[in-house]
Amino acid sequence: MNKVILMGRLTRDPEVRYSQGDSQMAVARYTLAVDRRFNRNGDQTADFISCVAFGKSAEFAEKYLKQGTKIVATGRIQTGSYTNKDGNKVYTTDVVVEDQEFAESKASAASSGDSYQPAGRPSPSSASAEGFMSIPEGIEDDLPFK
Repeated sequence: MNKVILMGRLTRDPEVRYSQGDSQMAVARYTLAVDRRFNRNGDQTADFISCVAFGKSAEFAEKYLKQGTKIVATGRIQTGSYTNKDGNKVYTTDVVVEDQEFAESKASAASSGDSYQPAGRPSPSSASAEGFMSIPEGIEDDLPFK
């Protein structure tokens, strides 16, 4: 089984290109800075993981993701190689993204200094500072859980 789950921040805006041919497909490339869980000296370290998304996932990345956005990406590792212009063989390792979602609310991103504003997303007027919506009065009796 080849399954990867990553949580990190984009190091730069996604680079999006479109394939040639009759049916163009979006291809988005970005790098995630993923904090390492354990370190020896208490210094914060990170791994920089190359990610590539295709089709609708790439279009989502183009529209909503930008440098500093914290996301959770799931996918698979894919290795490859090519010969560069100098004739040297270069080996690559990418995560092919199958699913990606935001890992923090807009309010959290704004309070941490990020200027994250996805296009076309209205903010709910009844959302609290933590990003949760308040439950209207009198609705608790109709909820299937208590």
